[in-house]
Amino acid sequence: MSLSFTVGERILCYHGPLVYEAKILKAETWDETNTKLSTVGPHFFVHYKGWKQTWDEWVPITRLLKFNDTNVQLQKALMAHASAAASTSGSSSKGKAHGGGMMKDGSSSRGGGLGRKDGRGTKRGREEDDISKKPEMKLNVPEVLKVLLVDDWEAITKNSQLVSVPRSPTVVEILQEFKDYVIGLGKNTTLAPPWGDSQLFADSSSILSSSLREPELVLPTIVSGLQVYFDRSLGANLLYRFERPQYAEIRKQYVTGPKVQVGQEKDMSAIYGAEHLLRMLVSLPQMVASSTMDAESVGLVRDYVNELLTFMMNERSRLFLIEYQSSSLQYQNISRS
Repeated sequence: MSLSFTVGERILCYHGPLVYEAKILKAETWDETNTKLSTVGPHFFVHYKGWKQTWDEWVPITRLLKFNDTNVQLQKALMAHASAAASTSGSSSKGKAHGGGMMKDGSSSRGGGLGRKDGRGTKRGREEDDISKKPEMKLNVPEVLKVLLVDDWEAITKNSQLVSVPRSPTVVEILQEFKDYVIGLGKNTTLAPPWGDSQLFADSSSILSSSLREPELVLPTIVSGLQVYFDRSLGANLLYRFERPQYAEIRKQYVTGPKVQVGQEKDMSAIYGAEHLLRMLVSLPQMVASSTMDAESVGLVRDYVNELLTFMMNERSRLFLIEYQSSSLQYQNISRS
């Protein structure tokens, strides 16, 4: 099988929820007899640009991205999203990555995944070692959804536009549709390739497949958990700064305002839609890294979330906005004050 990446190649590599520039130093294909990480298939030993050699590591092909304009824009979008979430949670000034992930050096331009560049801080190093031992959730985000994430970031942070809310379908409705879809396929559901037409695997002949375990039993819990996490994380982690005045107005209209009757409040998952759900899904690996979930549970959630991403890719024409809402000059002034 072609490795599709070569030794010495300049690439981008996922580390946690963020993407970093790196260089491939070695390439090997592992099987059950020679694997170093309990995983098989193509693996690459990478060095992250600007980081100490202690961060060099073996990674599977699913962590690599070709170094091109589209993936560089994805890198910027993920970094901007992480920075916005950190700033809204009030943790950026203390040097924390958003969502309770790895520590961030306030003097460095990089946040999240890799921690301190200078390697100082023994206690911090131990904390990062503990985190690295926890089960990782490795999602395969379809290429078309990566493009939507970049477009979403540009519309809001560059063009001063907004997602019009309430959305239709809402997060609640999308998750219910997904639940009905999977259960309708039966217990022996076979996963479609989660990356669709992704260029990330364009040169690879491997096709991943798996089976969703006990959908009728497990899926209601998965869907309920995703909905709860969305409701709890939207205001703290999923909004860009420019969206916060809109969010405050939505809460006033549906949750806290004088016209809202007691018991008639709406959850944010019944108001927001696919755009913000996708932001949450790509943030899940960092949430899992700071949780107490065991490896089996992480694998179960990963399989269902990958199938949800595939579902959203296939239904993207009706789930995602075609055009974002233009904001007024007054709104822009409020958001920047």
